[in-house]
Amino acid sequence: MPIQFTVNGTPRQVDIDPETPLLWVLRDELGLMGTKFGCGVGECGVCTVHLDGRAVFSCQVPVGKAEGKAVTTVEGIAADHPVKRAWVAEQVVQCGYCQPGQIMRASALLARNASPDEEAIDKAMRPNLCRCGTYPRIKRAILAAAKG
Repeated sequence: MPIQFTVNGTPRQVDIDPETPLLWVLRDELGLMGTKFGCGVGECGVCTVHLDGRAVFSCQVPVGKAEGKAVTTVEGIAADHPVKRAWVAEQVVQCGYCQPGQIMRASALLARNASPDEEAIDKAMRPNLCRCGTYPRIKRAILAAAKG
């Protein structure tokens, strides 16, 4: 039975095993390559997307759980979004591999808390790892995005 959901504002339908990880559906079936594969076990956050506005690890969410819901990937975050602008202004990216997931988690944080303090940022961003250690730049970018 086909699974219907919305991806970046566009209704989509896939005819696939509902236990298939959302990550693979986004990348292999829908061609959205911004969401990256990292660990595959929900430990790194590289694959973070929004499911009905909530940041989730797409490697751990079966596509069947997306039925009737809205999925947003990094491609669905506008180029002029405050988080993306702040990422550039603060020169967050080093290798860049984790950044789509970082951006997705940061934008979910700001959607629910428009003025987080440093402690709230640390707590919210903790599930996402950055092997290059750009955490101070990530925090500065989130604080800057919160200011507009």
